[in-house]
Amino acid sequence: MGTKKLLSCSAAALLIAGTAGQTLAAECSGYDILVNQVADTLDVGNGHTMTVIRAWSILITDDPKSVYNLATGECHGTILATPDGKGQASGYCARRDKDKDTQSIQWTQAPGAEKGEWRTTGGTGKFAGRTDSGWFQGVSADGKMSISRWGGKCR
Repeated sequence: MGTKKLLSCSAAALLIAGTAGQTLAAECSGYDILVNQVADTLDVGNGHTMTVIRAWSILITDDPKSVYNLATGECHGTILATPDGKGQASGYCARRDKDKDTQSIQWTQAPGAEKGEWRTTGGTGKFAGRTDSGWFQGVSADGKMSISRWGGKCR
C-alpha cells in the first residue's frame, strides 16, 4: 500500500463517534475530515520509509446529537512503508467539544490493511469513562486534506 494511501487512511484515523445519553454500546459512525499540517518522510533505504504526520481533525457524525459531532483537535502518527508495499501505521488523536470536554483515541492500521482500528484512551466531562472503539477507512485524499469514514460501538 502506498504512503499516500496510508496517509489518507491513517491520518484519517482520527475518528470516533457516539450517541449522547446512551448507556449501552450502540452503532456509531461518521466522517473525520483532516487537514495535514506536517507529513515528513524519511527514506531509510532499501524500500523502507517512515512518515510522521500531524493533522487538524473535525468529526462529523451521522447522528447530529452525538457527543462527538463537531469535536475538533489534532492527530499525530507514524506510517512505516516497507518494500513489500504492506505499510503500517499508528498514532493518537486528542479532540475537544464546544463545552471544552476532551477525548483521546489511539489508532492503528495493520500491515497492508484497507481499514484501521481506533479505541478511546481517555477523556474528561462527558467523555470520561467511555470505552468506544471501531474501524476507519480512507475515502479521499489530495495530499493536504483527507477524509475517513468510520464506525464502531459507542455508549
